[in-house]
Amino acid sequence: MRNILILAAMSIAAGCSSSKPGSDDGFVSIFDGKSFAGWHSYNRTGVGKAWKIENGCIRLDASNKAGWQATDGGDIVTDEAYENFHLQLEWKVAPKGNSGIIFYVQESADYKHTWMTGPEMQVLDNNGHPDAKIYKHRAGDLYDMIACSQETVKPAGEWNKAEIIANKGTLEFRLNDVSVVKTSYGDEAWRQLIAGSKFKSMPGFGSFSKGKIALQDHGDDVWFRNIRIRKL
Repeated sequence: MRNILILAAMSIAAGCSSSKPGSDDGFVSIFDGKSFAGWHSYNRTGVGKAWKIENGCIRLDASNKAGWQATDGGDIVTDEAYENFHLQLEWKVAPKGNSGIIFYVQESADYKHTWMTGPEMQVLDNNGHPDAKIYKHRAGDLYDMIACSQETVKPAGEWNKAEIIANKGTLEFRLNDVSVVKTSYGDEAWRQLIAGSKFKSMPGFGSFSKGKIALQDHGDDVWFRNIRIRKL
């Protein structure tokens, strides 16, 4: 089974060439397709060796594991912090894969992981990963807080277009051009969402309105490309 998954991941990687970004509409690229300029590993300098750039994509190579993450992996984050923004990117995941896009991340020795401060848009193979059986843990969900209004995710190995729009107390997720999550952010209703989630015991979670964007190492092969952002 392990060999089958490796072959599947190799097949996915072969089709990783980035498509051209859209017109000049106020978005700027935060991944140049050829280097990790503007990115670093969370709470570290540089980028772990498990993260690679292949055919214009950022790829996590999880062929070697250290616990639940890749050996010399860990989440990577932007150098810059963002407040009100519209993020666009594309992702695909290996069969049975799990990852995430996390935002408003704070770097501090007080926080061991990105998800201790930043909410997450789930990245998942809904057809193969066990998390898909858990409500609010499926692809496109506001992880452990709000489930998608409808499921538009594509199968493992196919590209998905993801968007996160955080603007002055509102939050929206779009997956493959469909709005799948809408909520307020930072108000009493938001605090109640946190209180009903696994993050309720994490001081600081979801309380920041400016922070870095993270790509998650959850120990599975995942690819990202065409990462663009527009400040609002």
